[in-house]
Amino acid sequence: MKKFLPAAAVLGAAALLLLRPQEAAGAVREGLRLCAGTVIPSLFPFFAVISLLLQLGLTESLQGVCGPLMKPLFRMRGICALPLLAGLLGGYPSGAQTAAELYRQGGVSRQEAELLLGFCDNCGPAFLLGYVGAGVLGDLRAGAALFAVHALAAVLTGAFLCRAAGERGQVMPGRRIPAKPVPFAQALTASVTGAAGAMLNICAFVVLFQVLAALPPSPLPLPALGALEMVSGMAALPSGKAGFIAAAAIAGWGGLSVHCQALSCAAPAGLSFRWHWAGKALQAVLSALLAVGAWMLI
Repeated sequence: MKKFLPAAAVLGAAALLLLRPQEAAGAVREGLRLCAGTVIPSLFPFFAVISLLLQLGLTESLQGVCGPLMKPLFRMRGICALPLLAGLLGGYPSGAQTAAELYRQGGVSRQEAELLLGFCDNCGPAFLLGYVGAGVLGDLRAGAALFAVHALAAVLTGAFLCRAAGERGQVMPGRRIPAKPVPFAQALTASVTGAAGAMLNICAFVVLFQVLAALPPSPLPLPALGALEMVSGMAALPSGKAGFIAAAAIAGWGGLSVHCQALSCAAPAGLSFRWHWAGKALQAVLSALLAVGAWMLI
């Protein structure tokens, strides 16, 4: 049965591609437009700069600066703040990419990197304030409240996961890992090349899930659409309280497209996704609950 269901789903998608070629082509164009207009301009420079800073030795300074905050909240060392900040500022999947990059460079242990995947991969402020708040919901204040809800839910999710995980493996919160800087020319070349490869993977999944969302003969219901592809789900939101709460839940979950983008960053490093699934599900629930209270304030 485990092999039959995926094969049946692929065959069904292939049949819909043959039956609805115009819709599929239009979804590909829309996905490429989204990549060229939003995804690449916002993520490619961010990926390249973060990778460059890591290779030049940023890890050593972060361990001391962020340690007093990360240890009581997450029982983690200060360097683990970088993926969380990257995710909250750069958006999906900057947090996952940064966690994987830190692990590849020896900055964090496998256990720490896999835990970080559960709460560091988040939606950025530009998307929630500009696209969702001002664009879909028609109120910039709603977008700002959504980002506050999203960030708080991520912190609460991380605090819960890190306590549920218990032992952190060989690298414990009190230990420091020395930075391993490399020459600037080598670091710049590796950073740009790695960012370009990551962008290709991300854009491929954006286009694929745009097509999958457009293939059904009738529009998918909002919960299914949001669970599959975040941007399409946000575009279908109703106005008012229901739309605000649904937007918080969709942003917290991220959608299967976002999960595949994060997986494309984490899998080459050999990281497990066990905490990612639990973290995103918990963050979606917490986001919806927090959004109920936030709606009363705005």
